[in-house]
Amino acid sequence: MIYETLQILKEQLDGYFDAINLDESIALGNIALFETGSDEAKKLDGKLILTLLNLKEETTLKNNRNFKVVNNTIEYYNPPINLNLLILICANCLSYDRSLRSIAKTIEFFQGKKAFTSANTVYNRTNVEMDVLEHFKFMVELYTPSFEELNNIWGTLGGRQLPSVIYKVQLLHIERESKLGTAPVITNVDGDLNHMK
Repeated sequence: MIYETLQILKEQLDGYFDAINLDESIALGNIALFETGSDEAKKLDGKLILTLLNLKEETTLKNNRNFKVVNNTIEYYNPPINLNLLILICANCLSYDRSLRSIAKTIEFFQGKKAFTSANTVYNRTNVEMDVLEHFKFMVELYTPSFEELNNIWGTLGGRQLPSVIYKVQLLHIERESKLGTAPVITNVDGDLNHMK
């Protein structure tokens, strides 16, 4: 679901840029490779780049019980993982003014659309990696780090700072259908409680 989410955001942003006639290419890529001189780094030249910075589990939803009732049998599963992603969108355009304009239009796009669901989002369903995606819902909100955090981020990425914006993508739901056990459903209780005094 991580790749699928970033691919959906890339396609949506690409579609918005086409609609407003902003001629910038968007790529999913690791910005840490930017100054390595590798073939991967060359693919990032002149583009807006989406990079996954960090994953964080949504702990408030961690302790929910997870079971299903199927044909009068309870099936128990491990609780699903709910993740928040931090993504960095940086502009490595051909000129600084184009980079700034691309970042501004990116912010404009996410200001206009914060909720992405399978009902309100069109994406490339012919992509082989996307064929397992049925229902999804995630929210995108602006994340503003302090100067110290921003310095640490770019220091970790090992490169010079580019015009960029960070977004928090909330509540990706990841679950594997791996049954822990089953039990019959309790349908009635017999007896009395007279012996309990």
